[in-house]
Amino acid sequence: MRNKLPWILVGILSLIIIGLLFNFVVRGSVVNGTDGRTAIMLETGEKDFILTEMRAFLSTVQQLNQALANEDLATAATIARASGMDAVNMAPGPMMAKLPASFMQLGLSTHGRFDDLADLAETSDSSLEVLAELSSIMQNCVGCHAAYRLDIEP
Repeated sequence: MRNKLPWILVGILSLIIIGLLFNFVVRGSVVNGTDGRTAIMLETGEKDFILTEMRAFLSTVQQLNQALANEDLATAATIARASGMDAVNMAPGPMMAKLPASFMQLGLSTHGRFDDLADLAETSDSSLEVLAELSSIMQNCVGCHAAYRLDIEP
């Protein structure tokens, strides 16, 4: 029995650690929102950080629409590249622990897809083809806003 006790304790501690990792790394600091979305609980400055990122995406989409309406693929490529992976602003560590893994994946995926859009704009001769890809990228935005909302911690 003595030899089994340490292994039982190791098993219990492992389960506790796995539970904590899931809660703080995968799940983040979230509650069920009143509107059916997942509410990510943040401090005011953290919420502002994320909203600034989202406004940058929105500005990029508007500028891309203008460039594509003018059939200016070179400008579209430059605009898209500016919101690609090089534009990723790493959130402060404590804030990262509050964000669900799926939320972070959507954001990084969107940055990566803007790089893909820039590559397409550099090689395509069709504004409509690039616009179709932009429409596809917008599904990340729609999906994120349908699934999540940002709330202030009490």
